[in-house]
Amino acid sequence: MPVHPFTIAISGKGGTGKTTLSSLLVRSFIELGDTPVLAVDADPNANLHEALGVTVNETLGSMREEAFSRNIPPGMNRHDYVRFRFRQALVEAEGFDLVAMGRPEGSGCYCFANDLLSECMVQLEREYHFIIIDSEAGMEHISRGTIGTPDMLLIVSDPGARGLRTIARIREIATQMGLPKEKIHVIFNQYKTGAAPIDIGDESPLAIIPDDPAIEKADLAATPVSLIPAGSPAREAVRALAEKIREIARARKLE
Repeated sequence: MPVHPFTIAISGKGGTGKTTLSSLLVRSFIELGDTPVLAVDADPNANLHEALGVTVNETLGSMREEAFSRNIPPGMNRHDYVRFRFRQALVEAEGFDLVAMGRPEGSGCYCFANDLLSECMVQLEREYHFIIIDSEAGMEHISRGTIGTPDMLLIVSDPGARGLRTIARIREIATQMGLPKEKIHVIFNQYKTGAAPIDIGDESPLAIIPDDPAIEKADLAATPVSLIPAGSPAREAVRALAEKIREIARARKLE
């Protein structure tokens, strides 16, 4: 029986640790047995693969020129060929697959890669339990509708004033795009012990991920951040978040 995946889009301003959170969520769902997971690196500056410890040889952006310059095999139209090549661009790993959007080649715009991501997300979605989309800094994928309508939007922020303003802007755009408010959640990341309480209105953040020296150590050593030691504060907090998301997903399926 086909699986209907629960799609989680991760957004927020740059430097808040969206990619770290994405990779730790992938690892947490694998540990919880919710496999397979599809990780989508929708940031043109792709680095989710490094956080997950896999290698990307091809991105959707790199397929742009090829799709319009290479001869299509007989009996296959251009869209069929693109879908076929998309499958080849998937990075398969234990418990998860990864696809990276990357940058378009040459002077082209992102439109082709955006459209390709949208089309192929629909093609693949029923094969996974969870889809985690690491969006670029800002709100382009939300405003363009590239990632479709996610089941959950996580807005990642640090507790600073600029982060709080970004939360308000992303929430406004998401609701204008038709995403119900109950599907939009705030995650505070890199939260230092002793920091002042955070006021985001009537709701509480879905999770507060503490600042964790193990993440900085992994960055400095160029090792996959998703493999920081079990028991480290950030990894434990993200695992608890994954359990919470899993319960929300189960409840949503029963509605």
